[in-house]
Amino acid sequence: MLVPIFTLNLKHKVNPHMVAVGKYDGVHCSLTCATNAGKVLIHNPHNRESRASEGDVALLSINQQVTSVCAGRLNPSIPNDVLAVGSQTNLMVYNVEKNTDLFYKETPDGSNAVTIGTLGSIESTMVIVGGNCSIQGYDLEGNENFWTVTGDNVCSLTLLDFTGNGQNELVVGSEDYDIRVFREDEIIAEMTETEAITCLCPMQGSKFGYALANGTVGVYDKTARYWRIKSKNQAITINSFDLDSDGVAELITGWSNGKMDARSDRTGEVIFKDNFNHAVAGVVQGDYRHDGKQQLICVSVEGEVRGYNPAPEEMRGNLMDTNMEQETIRELSQRKQNLMMELRNYEENTKAGEAAQGVLSARASQGRGGPISADRPFPPGVEYEQSTMGVIPASTQLQTTLSVIPGDDQKPAHVELLVATTNGIPVQALLATSSKYP
Repeated sequence: MLVPIFTLNLKHKVNPHMVAVGKYDGVHCSLTCATNAGKVLIHNPHNRESRASEGDVALLSINQQVTSVCAGRLNPSIPNDVLAVGSQTNLMVYNVEKNTDLFYKETPDGSNAVTIGTLGSIESTMVIVGGNCSIQGYDLEGNENFWTVTGDNVCSLTLLDFTGNGQNELVVGSEDYDIRVFREDEIIAEMTETEAITCLCPMQGSKFGYALANGTVGVYDKTARYWRIKSKNQAITINSFDLDSDGVAELITGWSNGKMDARSDRTGEVIFKDNFNHAVAGVVQGDYRHDGKQQLICVSVEGEVRGYNPAPEEMRGNLMDTNMEQETIRELSQRKQNLMMELRNYEENTKAGEAAQGVLSARASQGRGGPISADRPFPPGVEYEQSTMGVIPASTQLQTTLSVIPGDDQKPAHVELLVATTNGIPVQALLATSSKYP
């Protein structure tokens, strides 16, 4: 079974959706989280001499409620990532290594979601921010190189080569239940879902993952939905990561009940899962141990951090073996319990049948001809009394047919309900109820 290769505690509460990883010095990965105290926490385990579990933590005071966090490479000529922090009224972009602001923009429509990358034929890399019906893109100097409108409040943004033309398109999820794909300022595709689209993430090729506010997660390939599942819990965050080392990234989901699972991008089948004591705030990836390997990093709202390496060669495809054994044991135990209950019912019904047969035999013996038998009918004057308890085979199924009869001159319009069993067992009584009519 796959287990975390490192764990630590940030000792700060983390806002959901607001977790990122950036190489602010161009070399080492730093974990970045927004806290509920209007600060941004940056954890860098490579600034320390010892291997203490807490590591080094720096706090940036934003002095506003943080609504979005993103890290990425804005200047292609240097390897350093920048940190973009959105609030309800502003967008702030920082050079963390030099502890300076790159630029500061007012966003009266809000900064609900932020991403960093290239879009279409626009040459410069941009910080793209989505707010109330509007989307802006700013270059390294803070110049607005992109602007467009969308149907409702933006909830999520991601960049991917949707059309396969070698250039990124912008995929936007909003509160009006629509996923829109922009080629620069032109909408080239639109998919309608059943709730607000809270999360989006790029996957392999033209595939992308999505999550809805009602607990649904799934995968699209262009405009075709591959699969989707719905949970009673809310999907807080999603990401793509090749956890089983098969060359194809899985959809990683962090849930409000503390569960983290990895699902096949083709079928939605769970290949790995783990549980936190609190809701998962973010799922990101990066070479956090600086050993040349990417790790999957999960952060809970209470600041618990777990890192996972991709499965080694000998474990490929076997991530769920232990969990599958446990599920199989639970399933077999449930089947055993059901079979034992069915056996007890058979035994009780058999005893009741034998008792009823004894009563019939005793009553028949009081008349002429002695006890009843297969070749001797009941003698005159002996009352036949059938047992009210019979053995119903376990394979018995109930078939129902509901027909609407429009009616004619002889009969008014009505509904006919036909009820029967598959093996001829008689139906002695039927109770029909209606949620509308008593």
